[in-house]
Amino acid sequence: MGSVKDIVIVEKRTLARIGLERLPRTIVFAGDKASRRFLEFFTANIRNKNTRLAYARAVERFFSWCEEHELALIDIEPIHVAAYIEQHPGSRPSQKQALAAVRMLFDWLVVGQVLAMNPAASVRGPTHVVKRGKTPVLTAEQARELIDSIDTGTILGLRDRALVAVMVFSFARVSAAVNMRVDDYYQQGKRWWFRLHEKGGKRHEVPAHHAAEEYLDAYLDAAGIVGDKKGFLFRTLGRDRKLKEAGMSRTDALRMIKRRALAAGLPASTCCHTFRATGITAYLENGGTVEKAQQIAAHESPRTTKLYDRTDDAITLDEIERIAI
Repeated sequence: MGSVKDIVIVEKRTLARIGLERLPRTIVFAGDKASRRFLEFFTANIRNKNTRLAYARAVERFFSWCEEHELALIDIEPIHVAAYIEQHPGSRPSQKQALAAVRMLFDWLVVGQVLAMNPAASVRGPTHVVKRGKTPVLTAEQARELIDSIDTGTILGLRDRALVAVMVFSFARVSAAVNMRVDDYYQQGKRWWFRLHEKGGKRHEVPAHHAAEEYLDAYLDAAGIVGDKKGFLFRTLGRDRKLKEAGMSRTDALRMIKRRALAAGLPASTCCHTFRATGITAYLENGGTVEKAQQIAAHESPRTTKLYDRTDDAITLDEIERIAI
């Protein structure tokens, strides 16, 4: 066992890692076992960084509410959890996520014998049914306009065009695209493939579209990083306008997309996820099936894939004119 000072240092580093400044007082007052189990929930139980941060924020808000109402950990009952969710100011999806985070944490505390029962287990979340996604989608013409508007006379332009192509032609999530290494673009037989590391540590492989292959080859030739197999594929640029070893972040990619969309005169709502939705919609419009789109996008359920399908969105003037009054 380390000294108390060492344990405090490790605890602070762990809190910073999960996006918290301090342990909730409700947890601290429940004892060392509760505190350690709380930290283990985020570090040992949740592997996805984005999920960890989202759940940490949700749990932090819940325990802040408990502190305001002077509730000790062992005093929290289903009625308290239900009351918290009832007054939660967020949207219904946010409320459902908050309840899921709290429920999972209490499950972890029960399994660790910190609590005898899970007070959130019997609490029902708000009903929320989604049949159409909110992600903004570009038409095929708009997507082509954006790609063609990128000046490929610089390494920056070649990189940005290649990144957009990977997202739109492979339905890749931005996190999977920016985390690609050079050897995640590889040849198998006569075709080139993308290896994408998706949510939950899943590895997903998809053939490279000929256009994406062309754009990526042009970028790699100019970048001179083909030999750096374990290095990041999409890299940041230094002040000297040369590629660095550091990979792009999701925020870097979003800023790039916003800048490119604005320059191309496209909607300001255009974001990284737009290209995933745009690719799926274009695929379905050209006769692709939902089942195959689900496979390419690595969705667990075809219902998720359908949220990206905007092929039925267009309402023609002829249909409107059928309203004869």
